[in-house]
Amino acid sequence: MNEANSKKEMMKKMMQKEQEAKIIRKIVLTAFIVLVVLFTGIIGGGYVYIKSALQPVDSKNTEPVKVSIPIGSSLSSIASILEDHNIIKDDKVFKYYVKFKNESGFQAGDYKLNKSMTIDEIIASLKSGKVMQEAAFKITIPEGKQIVQIAQIISKQTPYKKEEIIKRLSDEKFIKKMQKIYPDTVTDDILNDKIKYPLEGYLYPATYSFYEEEPKLDAILEKMIKKTDDVLRAYQEQINEKNMSIHEFLTIASLIEEEATEKVDREKIASVFYNRLEKNMPLQTDPTILYALGKHKDRVFYKDLEVDSPYNTYKLAGLPPGPIANAGKMSLNAAIKPAETDFLYFLAKPDGEVIFNKTLDEHNEAKAKYITSQ
Repeated sequence: MNEANSKKEMMKKMMQKEQEAKIIRKIVLTAFIVLVVLFTGIIGGGYVYIKSALQPVDSKNTEPVKVSIPIGSSLSSIASILEDHNIIKDDKVFKYYVKFKNESGFQAGDYKLNKSMTIDEIIASLKSGKVMQEAAFKITIPEGKQIVQIAQIISKQTPYKKEEIIKRLSDEKFIKKMQKIYPDTVTDDILNDKIKYPLEGYLYPATYSFYEEEPKLDAILEKMIKKTDDVLRAYQEQINEKNMSIHEFLTIASLIEEEATEKVDREKIASVFYNRLEKNMPLQTDPTILYALGKHKDRVFYKDLEVDSPYNTYKLAGLPPGPIANAGKMSLNAAIKPAETDFLYFLAKPDGEVIFNKTLDEHNEAKAKYITSQ
């Protein structure tokens, strides 16, 4: 009897131990999962934070900020000064970025910086020693401008002729130089024989300051291409998610830019283009016809739609060979995040308002009402 009780007691203890072991394993597993989640969250959060910290404080704010760098300032103190003046987001990230890039040679002095500057632009300024220098002149490139128009703007404020500027922008040596400096932006896609001007759409709309009375033409043009490269970095991940190339992204953004009016919802226009591309329908956008014709017209006629050009989106499905103008931030944003609609047609009324429709019948009714009747 005692032996039987002893065995029962032993079995009971063994079951208790096994139960305790199961509980311990569950606790360990749960703790491990929690640690993995926390670790992943910390790493992911850290990546997002650092990526954000490397972006300009405010890409639209070009208001100059006076920043004084004392003689003998260490990298840490320079980083702190920049953060105190709200020129960078995080002094530690700036400091480690500078060390990672192996940058040095910062000069003391009084600088005029601004919140729209990238980290690399800030570093370049501090190394150049261009302190409190007023710009010799500025060139403003508006949104929706084509290379021919941009060349005209540049020629009015520099010694370079319009034709000379256009020729340089198509020059093989200059293009290869830009490809070497900005390989992620200036890709081989621009070398398509069907493209009118290789760098069309790659001169970003902005105001550019120049500190020499007569800067070299390459320096002027490169500054505009560099700005495009800087801006596109913020979109790179989303462009990849859309399975698009930079060239395709700039192309569709240019179409949105050229179709847009002050009253238009660019996201809806973008949705029409994407919906048509998905259905393999011609985009049928008038600005591409005008680009093919090489002239501005207040109205596109049926005979214009017969123009023999790879940019004729009435005859050819898909995107044109390349951008037809430069695109601003609003159009870039619309190209990356279009509205979710079923629209396949849109029509701009004479007052600038845009009518969106799902069917051709609805579109023709709107055309008869707002366009043909005018």
